[in-house]
Amino acid sequence: MRIVNLAAAQMGPIQKADSREAVVQRMIALMDEAKSKGADLIVYPELALTTFFPRWYVEDRAEFDIWFEREMPNAATKPLFERAAQHGMAMNFGYAELTPDGHHFNTAILTDKSGKIVGKYRKVHLPGHVEYDTKRSHQHLEKRYFEPGDLGFNVWRELGGIIGMAICNDRRWPETYRVMGLQGVEMVLIGYNTPSVNAEKSEEGVEKRLFHNRLSVQAGAYQNATWVVAVAKAGVEDGHPLFGGSLIVDPNGEIVAEAKTEDDEVLVHACDLDATIFGKTTIFDFARHRRIEHYGLITSQTGAVPPPET
Repeated sequence: MRIVNLAAAQMGPIQKADSREAVVQRMIALMDEAKSKGADLIVYPELALTTFFPRWYVEDRAEFDIWFEREMPNAATKPLFERAAQHGMAMNFGYAELTPDGHHFNTAILTDKSGKIVGKYRKVHLPGHVEYDTKRSHQHLEKRYFEPGDLGFNVWRELGGIIGMAICNDRRWPETYRVMGLQGVEMVLIGYNTPSVNAEKSEEGVEKRLFHNRLSVQAGAYQNATWVVAVAKAGVEDGHPLFGGSLIVDPNGEIVAEAKTEDDEVLVHACDLDATIFGKTTIFDFARHRRIEHYGLITSQTGAVPPPET
């Protein structure tokens, strides 16, 4: 058995007026709770340090550089890294990254148990739109403020296993999991900030949105025989609701833990990485069963092209 005691650290809302320092203190409190429950890896949400600022439109995008981190760790987050090292706990969290050469990414990092950053991921599948859309009930402007990630879907050997990362909308795309699955991934860490209301289909309702959240994560886990944890930032941020539903899913696609609130909440589960072996050596033994000669369309085109009409 190769056990990772995994903590999913769901966070309640972060308001526009909340300081980085105040948010980090909340994250430390969640880490302390996770430590008391035996966790050695803690996973926080997407954009864990700030409100979900892409819900607002500004003409001059540079005005929103205030939401971006220019280095990591920095003065505000240093206490979190120090507490992680003190606890001997690896961690994963998301933030808005502004690179030294001026690029803007929706980013997540993975540290080892000493607090050293060992992996970085930049969100690939950016949802939403670029310009203000009067037809939407609310704006979702990730394409305005972020560039598509440029690092791909990598995995890292850490905590005795093979760990990968993704962010929010990535969880809905099967390619996300499969690229990592082809590298033998055994645990995928995902943070998200997802509105409770569909901006283009308000009648959908939060229950169906939670259903799609579970469906995406469970399918990715099962079809690649990997553990997946998906962690929300939830609750009402400056009048805008985000759903919770943080969950840990095993390599059979079954939910083993799920959040009950839309507040700060810690789920801890002992994940045996050896539980991935059966699926990887039977139905999802890729070397035996994949037929890449028939998969060309996946990388040769983006949009759907129907057959010609007769």
